[in-house]
Amino acid sequence: MNAEQPLPHFDNQGGSRMVDVGGKELTRRYARATGRVHLQGPTLERVRSRTLEKGDVLEVARLAGILAAKRTWELIPLCHPLALEGIEIRFDFPQPDRIDIQAEAWITAATGVEMEALVAVATAALTIYDMCKAIDRHMTIDQIRLEEKAGGRSGHFHRASQDETPDA
Repeated sequence: MNAEQPLPHFDNQGGSRMVDVGGKELTRRYARATGRVHLQGPTLERVRSRTLEKGDVLEVARLAGILAAKRTWELIPLCHPLALEGIEIRFDFPQPDRIDIQAEAWITAATGVEMEALVAVATAALTIYDMCKAIDRHMTIDQIRLEEKAGGRSGHFHRASQDETPDA
């Protein structure tokens, strides 16, 4: 889809509508989204060593992200309810003050799972923030974005490396 094409969530009069996917072919759909949480080094160490009083931050964030992905349709008004076949959330620590979050979702359906992967990342990041805010008010969340999607009429999308934003 390009900028000249009409957006499918609007009718001819500009009103909101849920896209009719009833006639679309069922295909294997996949999406991968990422995001980052920046926090102070000592905070990250407590997260990784599981010594925060609130509990295991990463496992709570993982479960929150999975639950949110399953309920995306309740949060985003024009999303379809989907019975996800799978979702995985991973955390990486590329720098001493950053957690990278990645969510992958998949389904065989008539519509994609991009929003589910994005909601999973955003919710996991917000959960980390919530569980650490008492000790670190300098946290930031950024770079939540779709990295890859496959399946359906629009084909395969993979974010090119030139789309990378340099670390701040």
